[in-house]
Amino acid sequence: MKCALSLALIATLTGAAEPSATPQQPPLAPAAAKAKAAPKKKVYPKNPTPTAANYKYGPHERNVLDFWQAKSDQPTPVLFFIHGGGWMGGDKAGIAVEPYLKEGISVVSINYRYISQAQDVVPPVKAPLHDAARALQTVRSKAREWNLDKNRIAASGGSAGACSSLWLAFHPDLADPQSSDSIARESTRLLGAAVMGAQTTLDPQQMKEWTPNSRYGGHAFLPSQGQERPTFEAFLAAREKILPWIAEYSPYALVSSDDPPVYLHYNSAPALGQEQKDPTHTANFGIKLQEHCQAKGVSCSLFYPGVAGDVPKSAMEYLIRVLKKP
Repeated sequence: MKCALSLALIATLTGAAEPSATPQQPPLAPAAAKAKAAPKKKVYPKNPTPTAANYKYGPHERNVLDFWQAKSDQPTPVLFFIHGGGWMGGDKAGIAVEPYLKEGISVVSINYRYISQAQDVVPPVKAPLHDAARALQTVRSKAREWNLDKNRIAASGGSAGACSSLWLAFHPDLADPQSSDSIARESTRLLGAAVMGAQTTLDPQQMKEWTPNSRYGGHAFLPSQGQERPTFEAFLAAREKILPWIAEYSPYALVSSDDPPVYLHYNSAPALGQEQKDPTHTANFGIKLQEHCQAKGVSCSLFYPGVAGDVPKSAMEYLIRVLKKP
């Protein structure tokens, strides 16, 4: 982002706890102070050159995707990756593609409009979500040229990218069969989704019930005031007015019996009704979505440390299994 972020905002985006007050420390020497203040450079995986780099799927500068084609005589399955970052940061470079290419799975990784770039969109979260849908339709429109199997596309991502992936998995098909635009006629349905640290609901009341110290999501529906994102309290207070948007954009609200299987991965065990160290990425989201999916007859695999049963230990393991299944 072009403007500097406050510490509170950075904490919200990353899920880290805000720093607490500490005793006064003596001033650092100039060189030490400079080294301490220097932000850590984001390190992305080293990938082979894409088959198609920065392929445009829409008019905005961030409506671009990278495509890596797996070697195969037959149409290949596709991993459709959506990066995280609170819908406020991140980049399509954040995935290692070679493990999938070695398995004969082609990879697509997309950029999309940040919410900060979509304050004219109502609600703002519509921009990144519909960008993802359009990118998926674009990929399907290239199936013959890129040697892809339209019926074997699964989505993945972490945090906000996970929420976007689940939204695609559960949302009714956005294809418009009557459209004069051939890309708009393509399906947005998925074979499945495997995600990490997902926010499975965008309903502030559910978040508060599941995890009392929840603080995420207001920026998805409410306009920002300059650099300041809406508070969770403002989000909760606006809930009754935005219920139609929650019904349209919250993954939990969209689950129905005809949805594909999903896999959820979390780094810590759930504790429903208790405050969490990282409420934005808590496994409480996973427990409640799995419960809801089971009631709807939808397969939902859930992994967290200490979980019982034979559950894949990574989204990659799950995706390769699903995408290579005959």
